[in-house]
Amino acid sequence: MSEKSIKTTDMGVLLKKSVRSYSMFLILALIMLIFAPLTHGNNFSPRNFTNIFFQYSYVLILAIGMVQVIIVQGIDLSVGSVCAFVGALSAMVFNACLANPFLNPIAVPVTLMASIAMGVGIGLFQGGWVAYARLPAFIVTLAGMLLFRGLTYLVTKITPVRLNDVSYSHLATGTVDEVFGFERIGIYYPAAIILTIVILIAFYVAEFFGRKKRIANDFEVTPLPFFIMKLVVVSMLALGLADRFARYRGLPIVVIVLGVTIFAFHFLLNNTVLGRYIYAVGGNPRSAKLSGINSELVIFIVFCIMGGLSGLAAIVFTGYMNSALPQAGNLFELDAIAACYIGGVSASGGIGTVVGVVIGGLVMGAINNGMTLMNLGAHYQYVVKALILLLAVFYDVYTRRKAGLG
Repeated sequence: MSEKSIKTTDMGVLLKKSVRSYSMFLILALIMLIFAPLTHGNNFSPRNFTNIFFQYSYVLILAIGMVQVIIVQGIDLSVGSVCAFVGALSAMVFNACLANPFLNPIAVPVTLMASIAMGVGIGLFQGGWVAYARLPAFIVTLAGMLLFRGLTYLVTKITPVRLNDVSYSHLATGTVDEVFGFERIGIYYPAAIILTIVILIAFYVAEFFGRKKRIANDFEVTPLPFFIMKLVVVSMLALGLADRFARYRGLPIVVIVLGVTIFAFHFLLNNTVLGRYIYAVGGNPRSAKLSGINSELVIFIVFCIMGGLSGLAAIVFTGYMNSALPQAGNLFELDAIAACYIGGVSASGGIGTVVGVVIGGLVMGAINNGMTLMNLGAHYQYVVKALILLLAVFYDVYTRRKAGLG
């Protein structure tokens, strides 16, 4: 097919769509630039970039589950208490595995699987009430917030559960280079650079073959200069982030965990039947039901996913703190919900993306981190979170009304 016969999207339409799609990336970059002079450039340091992911990765994991709950017009107020409860139990499981000669070498993977399984079990419990007993998700998860907070106090006896080995914390605060003993080469630890190059090569191949397939099927494609510019921008961002990691301690293990989670659920929502059902149930539950979709089962599965990701977040946060704290998880649900709405999730359901909420979570993380570097107290952070959440929901409602959607 000749270049002249290729159907390309109108540049004006493309630019408007791109501004909408990538506005959160621009906002994140703007926030980082605003805080640069206020923090004397410390927010751009390699150490600070790594610490942002160490400190806020659990929020991003929770947001990936929360976006699916909100898409189906639900909410989960219990994730903070679930993280505290599962985190306490996981610390106990880990210490018990260390004391067992057979389980000692595999204490970390056993604890990880047990925590995710416990989270899924909690999701089964709450999802059953929401999907099949038809109780409002707000009420069920509010009850869950109180229930699992109380159970956390009971199992911990309001005393932190200490971890008997630092290997538990590797998932949250360790790096690939340190764990596997990779030597520093010049100013760089190699793992982040190598993995980023491999991922970029795979990304290029997928993008070029995807474009070729669209052309072969006579679909519209973006103009070639814009397509190449997109690849260049993505490459610069990826290599820039890899540079920050490689200059400090190497590639954080939690970044790999987060990357796999993002890819898995981005693929689920965009390339599977279940993903299409989730959007259908959230967009119009009655129409989805009349179309033959088992709406109850979809909602049930979504709450199970949320529970499993809460279990994973519990492991990450407990590892970061190096102990299971009875008061852990306070306002985690606010951070996850705020990340979703800032990341473009609709308050009316049916709209939202995994990548969007991850960027929304990073926006919150960048703001909190910037204020911390400026030595501003936590009370300022609460005020800012509240205002951002309010403005994000107002923007969604305003734009939907303007478009005649509600």
